[in-house]
Amino acid sequence: MIYILTGAIRSGKTTTLFNWCKNRQDVDGLLCPDNSVGKRYFLKIPSEEEVALEAGTDVESEKIIQIGSFRFLKSAFDKANNYLLSIASNNPNTYIIIDEIGKLELKNDGLHESAEQLISKFQLDEKHHVILVVRDYLLDAVLEHYAISEYSVIKTEDLKRDYF
Repeated sequence: MIYILTGAIRSGKTTTLFNWCKNRQDVDGLLCPDNSVGKRYFLKIPSEEEVALEAGTDVESEKIIQIGSFRFLKSAFDKANNYLLSIASNNPNTYIIIDEIGKLELKNDGLHESAEQLISKFQLDEKHHVILVVRDYLLDAVLEHYAISEYSVIKTEDLKRDYF
């Protein structure tokens, strides 16, 4: 089953997911929070291993992916995609989180590779679930881009009251 956690920018989607995951043993995947200086990184669940995502100005341009004012490390997306695909093929947990599906993925970049495969694999699976984080204004575009026909939209309030 595909669950889509949607909401406005900076509305607490990642923080709510982090808190929801804390004491669960049936969740894996990636969150994309900001660090103490406002830089984004990937956080592997449940190990809490961090993977730097934002590139500094000293990184060569062919090693970055730029979207708006953000400069992301291509190597971080490579690691993230590999991680997500590995957990899906190695006896996945009940829930796999992909934070987030956005403008890069709609251009077949970023986490597109793993999102495409995980959505296809688990869309009709009743035992294993993918939770996609999607900004509210991109929801229709994401549904169309990934041909998602079976899904359930959830909000941060659902996770706070233990929807699952």
